[in-house]
Parts: sequence; C-alpha cells; structure tokens
Amino acid sequence: VVAPLAEMRAAGMTSDPWARISLTVHSDLAAVGLTAAFAGALGAEEISCNVIAGYHHDHLFVPVEQTLQAMEVLHGLSRPPG
Repeated sequence: VVAPLAEMRAAGMTSDPWARISLTVHSDLAAVGLTAAFAGALGAEEISCNVIAGYHHDHLFVPVEQTLQAMEVLHGLSRPPG
C-alpha cells in the first residue's frame, strides 16, 4: 500500500515514515540495470529502499531519517567518475 502516513494510521495500519525520491532521469520499464545500480549503491550504505517503477520515472522510498544520505548517494551516481 502506498498512501499518506496519516491515512494509513487512520485506517489502523502502522508504518514507519518513508520519504519518496522521484528520479528525474527518463527510464523505460524495459531498461535493464538502472534499478540494480541505485539499489546496489544504496545497499552499500545500508539504506533500505523500496522501488516503484513508473513508465517514465522511478520512485524510491527510503526511511525518512536517511533521506539526505540517500540523496547524496544518488547524486554520486550521476557524477562522472574521477
């Protein structure tokens, strides 16, 4: 279930708060390797990530307290090596 935390709690469901990070890179549902690249980079930093692949953009859900760290990791992937 993806829903606002307040609505989930009102319905009696519990969840820790998650932050949504929407990737602005154009992606394709048939593309191979994009999810593995960011999941591997986030996993190496011990950041849990749930992914919803969209038609043109992917959405990552990370623990809210690790949002800034996750953004740093993702920005690192967008920089050329060196």
